[in-house]
Amino acid sequence: MAAVLVGSCGQKKEQSEKAPTRVKTQVVSPGLVDNAQTYVGIVEESEATAVSFTGMGVVKRMLVNEGQAVSRGQLIAEMDDTQARNLLTGAEAQMTQANDALERFKMLHDNGSLPEVQWVEIQSKVAQAKSQLEVAKKNLADCRLTAPVGGIIGKKLVGAGETALPSQAVVNILDISTVKVKVSVPEAEIGSIHGNTPTSIKVEAIDGSYQGGRIEKGVEADALTHTYDIRINVANNGRKLLPGMVASVRFVSEGSQAISSKMIPVTTVQKKADGSLFVWTVDQKKKTAHRNTVTIGQTQGNYVLVVDGLNMGDRIVTEGYQKLSEGTKVAY
Repeated sequence: MAAVLVGSCGQKKEQSEKAPTRVKTQVVSPGLVDNAQTYVGIVEESEATAVSFTGMGVVKRMLVNEGQAVSRGQLIAEMDDTQARNLLTGAEAQMTQANDALERFKMLHDNGSLPEVQWVEIQSKVAQAKSQLEVAKKNLADCRLTAPVGGIIGKKLVGAGETALPSQAVVNILDISTVKVKVSVPEAEIGSIHGNTPTSIKVEAIDGSYQGGRIEKGVEADALTHTYDIRINVANNGRKLLPGMVASVRFVSEGSQAISSKMIPVTTVQKKADGSLFVWTVDQKKKTAHRNTVTIGQTQGNYVLVVDGLNMGDRIVTEGYQKLSEGTKVAY
C-alpha cells in the first residue's frame, strides 16, 4: 500500500509539473511611428464672462446652478428690491406732481399772465422729475441679473442671502462652444510650431480624440521654465470638453514621416541582472516560454519601438510573465 501511495503521489506531482501556466499574449504587428512631439495640455474655455449687479444689496434668489447652460437674457439672480420699489413710488409721485403743475401753469402761460422765468422753472422741475423717474426704474430693473451672453455657468460666487457688492462677480459664464487647449512648449521647440501646424488631441477623461485648429502662440516666455504658452482652438460639438480636463497633444512638424515598425506594450519589457532588456516570447509549436533579448527605441504612448530582437508575427507574453521561467509550458 505504501508503494501504491508513493506511486500515486509521484504521478500527481508529474501531472502538476506538466500543467501549463495560463498567460495572455499578443502577436507583434506593425505600428506607426513618427517624429511628432507630444505634450500635456489643459482644456480652457474660449471666453469667460463675469456677471455682476451694478448696485449693492442682498441677493434674494439664485436661479442657476454650476454647469447649467444659459441663454442670453435669461434671469440668473434677483436682489431684494424693496428699497428700489419705494424709490420708484416716490419718483412716480414727484412726476405726477410736476405734470399737474405744468398743466395748471400752462393755461396761465398761454394767456400771457405767467412770467417767462417762472415758466422755464416749472419746465425744469418736470425734466428733473422725469430724470429721477428713469433712474428709479433703472435701479429696480438692475435688481434682476440676466445673462449678457449664452454659455455654461462656471462658478457661483455669491449665494442667496449674501450681500452683493457693485461689480462683484456673482457667476462666471463660460463659452465652451469652442475651447482652447493650453500647452507649454520649450523655447528650443517653439520655432517648429506655426499657426497651422497639424495637431491631434486625446482626452482620456471622455475617451475622445480631436483635430486641433488654429494655434495662438504666446510671445513671452516663462522666466523660470523658459517655455511659451500656446493655445489650440478646438471645436467642441456636444460640449463634452470641459475646462480643466487634461489632454495629450501631438504636434506633427513639417517633414515628419510615419514609418511602419514593431511596437509592443512598454510593460512587457523586462530587465535582466546585467542590465540588458528582454521580453517573454512563446514557441507556438512547443507552447513554451523563452526570454528574448531586445533593443528598444522611442516610446509612443503606452507602446515602445523594438529595434532588434523580435520579428513580425512573434507572440509575446503581455500578462502572467511573473510566473514564468525558461521553458515553462504556457496556455493562452
